[in-house]
Amino acid sequence: MAALAVLIGLQASGKTTFFRQTLTSEYVHVSKDHFPRARRRQARQMRLVEEALAEGLSVAVDNTNPSPEEWRPLAEAARRYGAKVVGYWFPPDVAASLRRNSSRSGKNRVPDVGVFATLKRLRRPQPSDGFDELYEVRIDGAGGFDLRPLAQEARE
Repeated sequence: MAALAVLIGLQASGKTTFFRQTLTSEYVHVSKDHFPRARRRQARQMRLVEEALAEGLSVAVDNTNPSPEEWRPLAEAARRYGAKVVGYWFPPDVAASLRRNSSRSGKNRVPDVGVFATLKRLRRPQPSDGFDELYEVRIDGAGGFDLRPLAQEARE
């Protein structure tokens, strides 16, 4: 069964590194970062997601995805193709995100105001948002990640 993975967190929270270390062998990577100059980035992203799901491929959407407004159309697309919807929640650590972001260069560096704007919209996902599975992802301090099911009390 195909799956749709939605990575949810601030800029520079480790989402892309997590994808590369954990999901890259099983998922098609879709990110608006791949087409920064596109005028209709959301429409292009949805087209790529739907094309992959139509082929029976699993897809990981690697953007900040801070709120249900971003999750809902993704979950609806997954349902149309019979795919499972999995959320990966990267709890906000603003200081660490700003520190990692400051080491980026060129277009990869997000203005600090962008991180704070995302933080204002960032909401912890819930099963009622259309997720079949939810995981919390934390950087383990040793170059990897600690992945665990989102705590039951946080899910209700």
